[in-house]
Amino acid sequence: MAASHNEAVDILVVAVPETAGSALYGMVDVLSAAGNLWSTLTRARESERCFRVRIVSHQATPFRCGNGIPVAPDHAIVDDPAAPIVIVPELWLGPDESMSGRHVEVIEWLRRRYRDGAYLYSACSGALFLAETGLLDGCPATSHWGYADLFRVHYPKVRFDPAPNLAFARADGRIVTAGGTTSWHDLALHIIGRHASPGEALRIAKVYLMKWHAEGQLPYSPLVTEKPHGDAVVRRCERWLGEHWLDADAVGQVAKVAGIPQRTLERRFKAATGCSLLEYLQSVRIEQAKHLLETGGTPLDEIVAECGYADVSSFRRLFKRLTGLTPGQYRRLFRMPDS
Repeated sequence: MAASHNEAVDILVVAVPETAGSALYGMVDVLSAAGNLWSTLTRARESERCFRVRIVSHQATPFRCGNGIPVAPDHAIVDDPAAPIVIVPELWLGPDESMSGRHVEVIEWLRRRYRDGAYLYSACSGALFLAETGLLDGCPATSHWGYADLFRVHYPKVRFDPAPNLAFARADGRIVTAGGTTSWHDLALHIIGRHASPGEALRIAKVYLMKWHAEGQLPYSPLVTEKPHGDAVVRRCERWLGEHWLDADAVGQVAKVAGIPQRTLERRFKAATGCSLLEYLQSVRIEQAKHLLETGGTPLDEIVAECGYADVSSFRRLFKRLTGLTPGQYRRLFRMPDS
């Protein structure tokens, strides 16, 4: 569905108290500007509005969302407003907070909108709303990498992947989730390109200096985080590997530290963290390499040696697999310019 000449497409953007105001109003502003901002700045004669964007919430009365930002909704969920496009922006939620039991009327409204043929889009943690509807069950989805464990624990039927900047749940593209905090940029450009025109998406990107995050989320995601689990033996092994990651045969030694057979430890470690002992050790080492690439001009072969690897080519392949970028690309992206 694309906007026809002089016919704006209706969009409803969901806002609740947990909503991040920057994503909410950024999305409203950018989509409202599609079709007219470029022509204004270039003094072109023709201008048309691509989208008619409105905010929907529990009630139509004003309230404050995340960080006390005021919201004045145009519609209330109880009035069952409809539109061909519905967007759920980012939410301020901790990595262990579930949407279970929250905003049940919004959840049901989203289900109705999808049944009636609407396109559903989410940015960052807004995907938790869609996960709670059950519409993502069995489907690929993305969100901020910080919610990977939350999806694993609370929404195991969702095929969560923190790597891409956009994930299409189904072949028809009627449900699309976007990744990290500023992924609403990518989502807005996708919506404009799909429902207005690719040319207009490019013009908006130029006006707002928006960048398509083709590299995805992997370069921005820490490889080592504290997983929520209660296995004290595994936790002790995580700490030991974090301190002895350069030791020879660290994987074999950590089993002795644990005081249990290595096969048993491997099974428990995988169940608690979602990765093997070797994968965890590799993540610790690559995190150190990322730090060295970010903070100095150390040659790559020296970094490889400092991180416990002997072969530069093997290191490059591992680094690319875990971060999505080559070491050189990572350094160019994240090293701060000299002051």
